[in-house]
Amino acid sequence: MAQNEQGAPEPQIEAREPAERDKKPRDMESRPRERRHRDGPDKKGGPGRKDGDRKGPQEKKASDVEEKVLFINRTSKVVTGGRKFSFAALTVVGDGKGRIGFGIGKAPELADAIRKSGEQARKRMVTFNRAGDTIPHEVNVKYDGARVLLKPAAPGSGIVAGSRVRSVLTVAGLKDVVGKSLGSTNPFNLVRATFKALSLLTSKAQVMSTRGIQL
Repeated sequence: MAQNEQGAPEPQIEAREPAERDKKPRDMESRPRERRHRDGPDKKGGPGRKDGDRKGPQEKKASDVEEKVLFINRTSKVVTGGRKFSFAALTVVGDGKGRIGFGIGKAPELADAIRKSGEQARKRMVTFNRAGDTIPHEVNVKYDGARVLLKPAAPGSGIVAGSRVRSVLTVAGLKDVVGKSLGSTNPFNLVRATFKALSLLTSKAQVMSTRGIQL
């Protein structure tokens, strides 16, 4: 038995057995810790939920409306500390089946101007009369300083017109049309004149009914 400095015997500390709750089975100590995968089964045994499935399956429907940005105008204003820019976008939309629309959007940022013009064009879509892939008759329209002439063409001729007029006719679904700009080249007035010309088109049935002739 060990003795301290004064010669008295030191008390002996008995070793205590670990409690039952402190004991760990040997198989658990040797078993590697399993890490549950995020995409694995949940506690109820069902399939795991992925990050993209938090709000359920969402399918984005493809739109059948074609959108084209015809013209972008940038203006600047001199203010204290520099220049302030503003954008105006001209956009035309169409489904290729006789429904078209155009819109003009203005905003300090270019992306916002394009978005506004596209939304306005979709809200203002109109229909017009057509004869297959061409127009039923010739039409000559003036809007402000712009004048547009549209003529039907033979099959296979294609669209023969300027860039802005051709874009409007393309999204409208026409394939054989001859167009000519006879006045101002302002893109906003050209598009308005083209839409006015398409709105004045009449079909053969409408002319016959107006004259009181039965087909």
